[in-house]
Amino acid sequence: MPRVKRGTTANKRRQNLRKHTKGYRSGRNSKISRMREATLHAFSYMFAHRRKKKGDFRTLWNVQINAASRENGVPYSALIHKLNTSNIAINRKMLAHIAKEHPTVFSKIVATTR
Repeated sequence: MPRVKRGTTANKRRQNLRKHTKGYRSGRNSKISRMREATLHAFSYMFAHRRKKKGDFRTLWNVQINAASRENGVPYSALIHKLNTSNIAINRKMLAHIAKEHPTVFSKIVATTR
């Protein structure tokens, strides 16, 4: 009877874990149970922070719009309120881009809300 070496599936699974934990410190890159725990935490943080990034960008856009609108003599909250009441439908991402790249156009937008 020829000898059969086993464990190829388990070794493959551990090899995939090692790919994900490469660069981790101490036992988190070598010991299987700690590697598994580290990847579970890392993947859950990845998922949560992809969601969190959207809120971070929205706050960044709000800050940029506020800075540009105050240069034109209108605070952020008043600008957004006047945009809503005058039915100018433009999102914060585009407003921030216009404020940053085309300040004259942004000042015209602010002027139309007055």
